[in-house]
Amino acid sequence: MAADTSQTAPASAPASGNVRPIPSGMGQVWSRLRFDAASAAAGEPMLASMLNAAVLRHDSFSEALAHRVAEKMADAQLDALQMHHVARAAFAAAPHIAADAARDMLAVDERDPAVRSLLQPFLYFKGFHALLCYRVAHWLWREGRETLAFHLQSRMSERFGVDIHPAAHLGSGLMIDHATSVVIGETAVVGDDVSILHEVTLGGTGAETGDRHPKIGRGVLIGAGAKVLGNIKVGEAARIAAGSVVLQDVPARCTVAGVPARPVGGACAEPSRTMDQTFTHED
Repeated sequence: MAADTSQTAPASAPASGNVRPIPSGMGQVWSRLRFDAASAAAGEPMLASMLNAAVLRHDSFSEALAHRVAEKMADAQLDALQMHHVARAAFAAAPHIAADAARDMLAVDERDPAVRSLLQPFLYFKGFHALLCYRVAHWLWREGRETLAFHLQSRMSERFGVDIHPAAHLGSGLMIDHATSVVIGETAVVGDDVSILHEVTLGGTGAETGDRHPKIGRGVLIGAGAKVLGNIKVGEAARIAAGSVVLQDVPARCTVAGVPARPVGGACAEPSRTMDQTFTHED
């Protein structure tokens, strides 16, 4: 099977269906990942067999991703072979899943100063793994296979401590840093290039039904422990400070903080990319 290639530019909003433009550079991501795996195997022979199974033996990025999903999500109900079959079907039917995963990996590489290579998020970062498994579950949900989608959601919560409803709409180029205790509700929408830290909740405000979860614009940075509740909008390139409780709309390029959150500072250029959580307080 030939390596994954792509030619079109990335989308700027979450996909509403199974057809989505594939970003350029996916082939380069696969080449980098293989190089990093080969270098790591040479430097740490004890892990050479694992690195071969996870990366080097596969002919494409999609195949390596399907293997990773199977390794992470297999359990007593669905063994690794069955889970691999499900993941391969998803990647074959919806090529944008692998493309989105490539953008997610690049986002982590760009924004996390602890990253040494693409091998780290691919093998070890549960925020990346949770997004990858969510993307397969979301495909299942859209195919009408809700029971299996819920099974993956439950397994994801058990394995990673991250709970993302399979019906939520998440863009690409996302980073969920550390990821522990992140919750994203059923009708939430998250735009491209968003950064979310641990213990963030995109939730409802009670037992209401229908469209009840937040809509997060492109390029938003949400700090650790922040709670964004209700069917509210957070504008593009906004910042939500750590520990805040957001109950009202947040304008684009605005910084909010507090309980309840209110505007506290000026705009920050590309906050989700710079990860700049400092601000000048405005009375």
